[in-house]
Amino acid sequence: MQKHWWKILGVALVFYAIIAGMLLKVPKLNILYESIRNLYYHVPMWFSMIILFTVSLIYSIKYLGSSKPKFDAIAKETASVGIFMGLLGLLTGMIWAKYTWGAYWVSDPKLNGALAAILIYAAYFLLRNSMEDDTKRARISSVYGIFAYALMIVFIIILPRLTDSLHPGSGGNPGFNVYDLDSNMRLIFYPAVIGWALFSFWLVNLRLRIENVKKELLYSHNL
Repeated sequence: MQKHWWKILGVALVFYAIIAGMLLKVPKLNILYESIRNLYYHVPMWFSMIILFTVSLIYSIKYLGSSKPKFDAIAKETASVGIFMGLLGLLTGMIWAKYTWGAYWVSDPKLNGALAAILIYAAYFLLRNSMEDDTKRARISSVYGIFAYALMIVFIIILPRLTDSLHPGSGGNPGFNVYDLDSNMRLIFYPAVIGWALFSFWLVNLRLRIENVKKELLYSHNL
């Protein structure tokens, strides 16, 4: 139980965010209205994606400095789950856009940048799968992972702040804290961020364990 407390906490916080996010009161803001509840899901998913890609960057650098396969494995799986969280963030964002902007997809630099970032990381796995030599694959993927992270920061953080954007906190628009992220919303939003992040790392942990089992089975089969 001591080893799994963070997994239990993550699941509990996600369920709390889902249930409380639907039931507790939210401020009545023009245009957003009840759709502001998506803040509890959409934004934490993006935060989780950025955190996972950051961890992937760190372990890519660590692999280049040590050539330890376990570092490459962590870089790979955090990038994989990062893409998954990014797709969830993109999906919830499209639903939110439909109810606030009138269409599932609009010409917005943050939306376009998010899609570009996900495609860049999808190319990371295409690159990995194109090489058979383990050492070469890990090294080249680590180098690509560093550049992918830099491009991700440019596409989803830097460019939207330099151009006009419909998103709060971008293109001169005020963030939610300026609108009215009241105390009730904070009681859900911050736990939601922690919960989705912990849940994401649980998925990473599961994928790493699955890969280890596959390697052990392959090794025993070759004996």
